[in-house]
Parts: sequence; structure tokens; C-alpha cells
Amino acid sequence: MRINKLLLICLTAFLVFSCDKDDDDILPVTLRDRGEQAIEDDQDLVEYLSTHFYNYEEFENPSEDFDYVIRFDTIAGDNADKTPIIDSDGLITKTVNSEGVDQQLYVLKVREGVGAKPTFADSTFVTYSGELLNGNNFDSRLKTPTWLNLSPYFSRSQGGVAPGVIKGYQAALLEFGGASGYSVNSDNTINWNNDYGIGAVFVPSGLGYFNQARPGIPSYSPILFQFSLYIAREADHDNDGVPSYMEDLDGDKDVLNDDSDENGLPNVSDPDDDGDGTPTRDEIIINEDGTISFPDANDNGIPDYLDPDTFQ
Repeated sequence: MRINKLLLICLTAFLVFSCDKDDDDILPVTLRDRGEQAIEDDQDLVEYLSTHFYNYEEFENPSEDFDYVIRFDTIAGDNADKTPIIDSDGLITKTVNSEGVDQQLYVLKVREGVGAKPTFADSTFVTYSGELLNGNNFDSRLKTPTWLNLSPYFSRSQGGVAPGVIKGYQAALLEFGGASGYSVNSDNTINWNNDYGIGAVFVPSGLGYFNQARPGIPSYSPILFQFSLYIAREADHDNDGVPSYMEDLDGDKDVLNDDSDENGLPNVSDPDDDGDGTPTRDEIIINEDGTISFPDANDNGIPDYLDPDTFQ
């Protein structure tokens, strides 16, 4: 399948995109203080993690027909003796800064996966399902995997920015690897090696949609996803030979604010990063082992592909 087709599929994944809805679909809300909201969301998430469990027993002793999908339920009644998620050995906490405010992200690693892990700017082939903390499901793509970009980029074919996933989902996927491989059946369906990454993430609104309501997601809602990661593919959105994650020159995990030649097109989408007329691909060296060398012909500390004073 061609990469541009895969990216087009990715653009249809409405759930984790930050694309705007029509004004008529979004009601104005009072803008809350991000720091105060982060504290409130964390309290709600900790309460959820303390009062809910996942089907860990099915993962510990899977039946022959087990689908390896995470399911959540309340600790009560017949489930009163279950281990809460907050006490799970697989739960980790990540501090992620957004808009200058540190947010607590909770990631449940049911199975890490043995394949390559994505960078923040890569493409991932996943299944997922999203819920509110009250259990209401707002999107589910558990039947067929879909490609999702973890970071936005400028798309010439789309005539603007192709959005990535929400920040909380992005940060969680970095903790997981894909499958070691797969086999293709006679009917062209795929059997994945049973070692792909499986997990869940519990997201404060500040790492989600914050004050922007979405269908099924009220504003200021903490949300959660459970997911499986099958493939992590290194992205090179402008096909210039430099992986997209390496186009983040200032290291802030935002590839849209790195524009070396200041032509309005970020490096991640610019095949001539320094605007000297020589394509970036012709100013780097891709070695046989896949590594990249960056020549600096005039020894000024700036690699040729970023130096408009060095060109052919």
C-alpha cells in the first residue's frame, strides 16, 4: 500500500485528530486556568484508577479465543476483590508539559511489544477505543487497524496542516513496540504475531481537547484509550531523506515551528530545508546501513542541508 494512501487513511481517523468542527457544532465555554484544571483532572483520574480494574486475569491465562482487548469495569459486587488499576505493576506515570503546565499522564503497559517503538513524529498502525471516565464510548476502531500520525505536518495534497493525535495519546504510544511480524492468509487477511504492544492511557483534558468539545466528549473531559500497536513506521513526510523526528531542530517535539529558510513551509514538509535550490536529499549522505551523514563543506558548524551558503 502506498504511503500517501496510508496517510489519507490516517486523515480519516477523526477521534484523535485536532481538526476543527464547524462553529455551529462547538459551543463557547469559559476558558479555565490550565493549572487548576490539571489538578482537578488528576484527582478524577486517580479516583478512576482506584475504583476500576481491567481484565488482567484474561491476559494472565488467555483462553484460546481471547481477543487480547483491554476491558474496564468497576470494583464492586462480584468484582470487589479485583486489583485496582492504580496498583497494577504495569502502570507508569509520565509528566508531560503542555502550554507551560505539567500534566500527569497514566499509562498502563499490559504488553510492551517487541517491535520498533515510534518516535513522536512517526506513523503508527493501531486499533483503539476511547471512553469517558463514566464508561461512555466515543469512538472505537477495534476491528481493523488504521494508520495514525503521531505529529502534525504540512500536507501539500491536503493544502494545509494534516493534524496528528492528541498529546496524551502521542506520549503513551512512545512506550510501546509493534509486532515482530505477521503472516498473510489466503484471503489476504493478516495474522499478527502475538507479541505486539497492548496498553491503555488515562488522559487529563490538558493533554486532550481541553476546552474544545467534540462529539461524545464534553469540554474539560479526562478521557482514556485502550489500544494495540502493530507497526511503528519511521516517517519522512517530505521524502527528503531526513526522518521527520530529526526535523525538530529545537527539540521541543513540535515540527511545525522549525523553518530554516523562513519560507513558511516547516522543514518537516520542505524538500529544500535551507532554500538554496539544492534539494536536501542531495546535501546529505544516506549510508548503506541506513544511517545518515550530514556534510559541512565550509566547516562552519552548520550542515550543508541547513546552510544556504553551501550549495551545488
